[in-house]
Amino acid sequence: MQQTALNILAVSIFLMTLSILLGPLIHLSPTIPAVLTFCVLGIVTVDTLGLKGRGATLLLDGLARFSPEYRDRAVYHEAGHFLVAYLLGIPVKGYTLSAWETLKQGQPGIGGVVVETENLFEGVLSPLELQLLLDRLCTVWMAGIAAEVLRYERAEGGKEDRQQITNALVFFGRSASESPRKQQWGQLKAKTLIEKHRNAYEALVRGMIERKPVPECYRLIQQHVPDTAQNPS
Repeated sequence: MQQTALNILAVSIFLMTLSILLGPLIHLSPTIPAVLTFCVLGIVTVDTLGLKGRGATLLLDGLARFSPEYRDRAVYHEAGHFLVAYLLGIPVKGYTLSAWETLKQGQPGIGGVVVETENLFEGVLSPLELQLLLDRLCTVWMAGIAAEVLRYERAEGGKEDRQQITNALVFFGRSASESPRKQQWGQLKAKTLIEKHRNAYEALVRGMIERKPVPECYRLIQQHVPDTAQNPS
């Protein structure tokens, strides 16, 4: 079962248990908690089996987006991924900033930057080339957290980004125990890049807020970092 569905179920059970205990004091019919319990269990079951937890994700993300800070954090986080991917020569295919946008594009999660990695593995790569590629990817994955810390002094998102690094290390035949050190290194590297190109980053944030397409976002970056211009196609 998806973690978000479990969280909703746990909170619902707590509230329903509380209503049962307090029901006699406030003259609440015992039928109401029973019906609510049945409905919640039914919704969670359908969401878990039929929607793979996306319904719960949509609900939680939709409620959280009433907070301006939550919405802003999402943009600053994803702009960090976008800018660092661009600077390290990893093409960006698209981005989303909410669970609904992500669902419409047929992707999991609540939002994110989608990068093109298939071409990076073309041909036979030497151990050194594989190491350099892993370093680039780790920097991109930690860029969202680095961007949040620069803006808000702490990061609330990034759990999936950290897991990406662990998965990549295992994929490359490395130990998962290296992940914390690699995360710290990638975050520091990403932080340096974002700080160095702060004007490009802020321009990109504004462009992403306006939901500008990827080629236009590339042009916004290139206005401030012309010497690293890439082909957005």
